[in-house]
Amino acid sequence: MLDYQALRALAAVVRTGSFEKAARTLAVTPSAVSQRIKQLEERVGAVLVARGNPCLATEQGAWLCRHVEQVEMLEGNLMEHLPALKPETGAMPVTVSVATNADSLGTWFVAAASDFAKSSGMLLDIAVDDQDHTADWLKAGRVLAAVTGLDKPVTGCRRHPLGKLRYHATASPDFVARHFPDGVTPEALARAPALTYNQKDRLQARFLEKAFGREIAVPTHLLPSTHAFVEAALSGMGWGMNPAILVDRHLQSGHLVDLVPGIVIDVPLDWQVNRLVAGELEGLTKAVVAAGRRGLVG
Repeated sequence: MLDYQALRALAAVVRTGSFEKAARTLAVTPSAVSQRIKQLEERVGAVLVARGNPCLATEQGAWLCRHVEQVEMLEGNLMEHLPALKPETGAMPVTVSVATNADSLGTWFVAAASDFAKSSGMLLDIAVDDQDHTADWLKAGRVLAAVTGLDKPVTGCRRHPLGKLRYHATASPDFVARHFPDGVTPEALARAPALTYNQKDRLQARFLEKAFGREIAVPTHLLPSTHAFVEAALSGMGWGMNPAILVDRHLQSGHLVDLVPGIVIDVPLDWQVNRLVAGELEGLTKAVVAAGRRGLVG
């Protein structure tokens, strides 16, 4: 049998980032936390925590943390039906680890997270990655649910289609006048600075392939912020792919223009949740699906 006191100590260290904070959360001493994790590591035969500032879970540690989350959710559901089992002292809220892409987090996802948090009393640990890579977090057991860009379910997960996040290639009128005096051509694009979220971001490349039928190597700024992306386009720093939900009003006012009118990129998104806890996370799934229908293109 697993030592659940040790597992909760591990989860607390990873959640808070330190042995001292975990000890305060669990109302024990830091040495007790350290001893529990040491014994667990000896039992498992692997290092579970990468000691540092903050402390991080190893791959094996992440699997155990997700197991603790599942157990805590199942126990919470059981205690709703058998209230006599509830501890006399208040238990710590359950923390649920999920992943989403940055543009969803910066537009529609927070509304779903807020609705769920207020109704369930659970806490959320939200990780951010490209929509083409959040599924890897599910496969690795690092999260229990995720917004993904896949069109098929991850093994062991239930998939709920959400809609499409629409992107416009936008720039300021001044930027267009400076860099495209003779029109938006492949030659001009090869010199005009673009905006890229990070090295995983392929939206600009997809737009160029759709608009011009081929790849174009473009100079680019790296700017890992959804809202700063819009501000950078408005300021004339570069052109970039921005969610329609954030730039529609700027396009209507003329503060931004479509680089190639009529060409948009639609990114299908879905919500995938681990089957083992799909019932316990039904409220979160309903909130995410509802928010997706409000904020995404059908």
